[in-house]
Amino acid sequence: MKYDFTSIMERHGKDAIAVDGLGTMPGFSPDPPKEGFDIIPMWVADMNFPTVPTVQEAMAERIGHPAFGYFSPSDDYFNAIIRWQERRNGVRDLEKKHIGYENGVLGGLLSALNVFCSKGDHVLLNSPTYIGFTKSLANNGYRAVHSPLYLDEENVWRMDYEDMEKKIVEYKIHAAVFCSPYNPVGRVWTRDEIERAMEIFKRHNVFVVSDEIWSDIITLGHKHIPTQSVSEDARQRTVALYAPSKTFNLAGLVGSYHIIYNDWIRDRVEKESSLSHYNEMNVLSMHALIGAYRPEGYEWVDELCATITGNIDYAADYIETHFEGVKVSRPEGTYMLFIDVEEWCRKHGKTLEEVEKAGWDVGVAWQDGKMFFGPWSIRMNLALPLSRVKEAFERLRRYVFQG
Repeated sequence: MKYDFTSIMERHGKDAIAVDGLGTMPGFSPDPPKEGFDIIPMWVADMNFPTVPTVQEAMAERIGHPAFGYFSPSDDYFNAIIRWQERRNGVRDLEKKHIGYENGVLGGLLSALNVFCSKGDHVLLNSPTYIGFTKSLANNGYRAVHSPLYLDEENVWRMDYEDMEKKIVEYKIHAAVFCSPYNPVGRVWTRDEIERAMEIFKRHNVFVVSDEIWSDIITLGHKHIPTQSVSEDARQRTVALYAPSKTFNLAGLVGSYHIIYNDWIRDRVEKESSLSHYNEMNVLSMHALIGAYRPEGYEWVDELCATITGNIDYAADYIETHFEGVKVSRPEGTYMLFIDVEEWCRKHGKTLEEVEKAGWDVGVAWQDGKMFFGPWSIRMNLALPLSRVKEAFERLRRYVFQG
């Protein structure tokens, strides 16, 4: 490969909660390991790979000029997004006016919900559910209604369309959060699946906020379909949210963007986003995106996806071979595994918490899945060099699932 996905980065002391945040957020972060074990960070959803060099080059070039005053997003910024969406996702008709800055996907989500809903309204989500959705909705006076995904006979996560429609009617729902690709279980929805969901939303006049922040991280053999692309109605009722942060490991720089084709919705979301006076772009995050979306970034993402695919294959195969009673549906996108340990725990008389702690003690810093509405689940980040993934699963075999 042209880019480095094998070196082990030293992240201690470099502002990384993935390693320095252990034990600092009870109920959220893993505990530090026992003496003799180093940390293998497999919890918070950032990557343990260096970003594409053009990000640092673009930022360094801008830092070379010694003034950082007020600015407006440049045409280079908007054109980089338009090219990226066309080449990666097949979007042909995106214009500058359709794109707007958001400090983060969750901020964009709330701005859209504030347009679509009144405080106290119910909002539809699927589950297992990304904790950021549930926390931000609750903190802002919305009530989440969960429609559980289910595993079919081929061990693939599916939407329960009948349940979704039933809950829309029962709770008088007018807004839904759609996650594509799906965090935390890693489904990459097919066009048919998205079309069917959007038909339900159309039938009941439900507006949609589509979180597509994971859209670049797709395993080999799968393809991301933008929610807005499946029909003209979907295009007009959907706020889509994207960011380079998951793709290029830029979360600490802050910077997402929305795509909204409907003029009426876009005007109101942008007004809502402006009210706090905090939804303003940082000049360095703008140049980071421009650097990420250079030609080298396209190559880098292709290599990243191949690396993630290999890591997922290794981890899923290892679980199937060595951990009887531990179940996983192989992700099609994202770099997260969402494993189920219920059968193993019941057979061995263990609780989920005991299994998690046993992993933390030996440096496997995986994450409690209950907060994602997986009562027997653990979430694992596989965006590490394969050597670290192998070491993590060897420790799990020796010290956790040895019974």
